[in-house]
Amino acid sequence: MLVELARGMWTTLHALFFEKKVTVQYPEEKKPVTARFRGRHILNRYENGLEKCIGCSLCAAACPSDAIFVESSENTDEKRFSPGERYASTYEINMLRCIYCGFCEDACPTEAITMGDNYELSFTDRRDAIYTKEMLIVPVATGGQPTPQVTEPGVYTRSVPEMKNPVD
Repeated sequence: MLVELARGMWTTLHALFFEKKVTVQYPEEKKPVTARFRGRHILNRYENGLEKCIGCSLCAAACPSDAIFVESSENTDEKRFSPGERYASTYEINMLRCIYCGFCEDACPTEAITMGDNYELSFTDRRDAIYTKEMLIVPVATGGQPTPQVTEPGVYTRSVPEMKNPVD
């Protein structure tokens, strides 16, 4: 019994005086997260500014906690938000229900939704926990020199090319 007590005290004193401290002054210093960390969701865009989300709702179907709501609308040649026929007119994630499993990211065929590295999620109201499309989507490149081929969302000058029948 005395040997176990001495071994426990040695472990405690060794950790106290000889091991490196791991305390981080949190708001000022932030520890980097691992590459596989699943944080706040992000809706991505293509390089030309169009949204990657085509409103297929596969992410909502794959979500085990039913935290995602997607409503799709049709694109027109005058108002184009994504390269496909449809786009997500409404995209909401209830962060209080989300379990950060990453199934939405795996189910997305266009890699529109990804999970970022932001872990600072706090809410003072339940309504603040519902992240809308405007809160999730990556903004169009602004500031400094504009990225080439960036268009404003909803404005696309070309129509989507029609598929040609290989028999013709």
